[in-house]
Amino acid sequence: MHDRVLVCDDDARVRGLLGRLLAAHGFSVRTADNGEHALDEITRHTPDLLLLDITMPGLSGFEVCRRVRRMPEGELLPIVLITGLPDGDSRIRGLESGADDFISKPFEHAVLIARIRALLRVKHLTDQLERTENVIFTLARTVEARDSYTDGHLWRLAEYSRSVALSLGCSPEEARHAWYGGILHDIGKIGIDDGLLRKNGALTPNEFAEVRKHPDIGAEIISSMRFAPVVAPIVRGHHERWDGGGYPQGLAGESIPLHARIVSVADAFDAMTTDRPYRAALDAGEAVHRLRTGGGAQWDPTIVDVFVDLLERGELPKTDLAKHSRRIQGAA
Repeated sequence: MHDRVLVCDDDARVRGLLGRLLAAHGFSVRTADNGEHALDEITRHTPDLLLLDITMPGLSGFEVCRRVRRMPEGELLPIVLITGLPDGDSRIRGLESGADDFISKPFEHAVLIARIRALLRVKHLTDQLERTENVIFTLARTVEARDSYTDGHLWRLAEYSRSVALSLGCSPEEARHAWYGGILHDIGKIGIDDGLLRKNGALTPNEFAEVRKHPDIGAEIISSMRFAPVVAPIVRGHHERWDGGGYPQGLAGESIPLHARIVSVADAFDAMTTDRPYRAALDAGEAVHRLRTGGGAQWDPTIVDVFVDLLERGELPKTDLAKHSRRIQGAA
């Protein structure tokens, strides 16, 4: 399959030259004569790379670049700006707008083709990683589907964790890592026997030792993901306790990664307020009481306070549990 390149330039001669050059090197080419047309093309026929002139009537190349980066189709799209402007400020502005590379007019054909191929190699590797990540997220949903009692748990937990992270002052990117950790925290259970996960009675010591392996299994499963350096510690650490009595590493206090502490609180609350094979769901007030009682022992007390505050103010997404706020406040 030929890589698809979109050429956007208001000069018909440049579009024609680039179209012929790229086609001669095996690329599939589409063209646009202004920024608006380019944005429309990206929406309808997502390319593998965008060649974009800076100086055009209407939307400049800088503005097109910024808009492309806000599009789902354009977040990771390689963009090469074509410029006749020799000053360094234009290059800085282009990079700040989201461009990946520059080529100056008049350009050497061989240099342009080499740069395009280099960017496409990176894109293909990124696409391959995304496919791997999609498989892993599907596995996470498969784990959830094995237990009808946990339906929707991953998504609630992920949203709770993201909201708490933002309230603690984390950046949007850091909060997104907490979201990923919420989705993937129990993926290691795919390596644990169903019978143990669904057992109604107490686990034997040997059975519990087997279940305790799932954080390490999960961290290993996601080790190839791009965000593994920040998400794997969440997966591995979400069963650690503030007092050091958790597993698998026996970490304590702030030596437990922040996002793992967040996921631990969110996980506990959602587990307590949903039906499980061994008990009915607790009401929100009782769940909050147990969180507060466990703050400083099982959970980070600061995170418990932030979580409960969000719940009381009705700011935890995708949940109607905040309607119990009077019972919650009564349990404080």
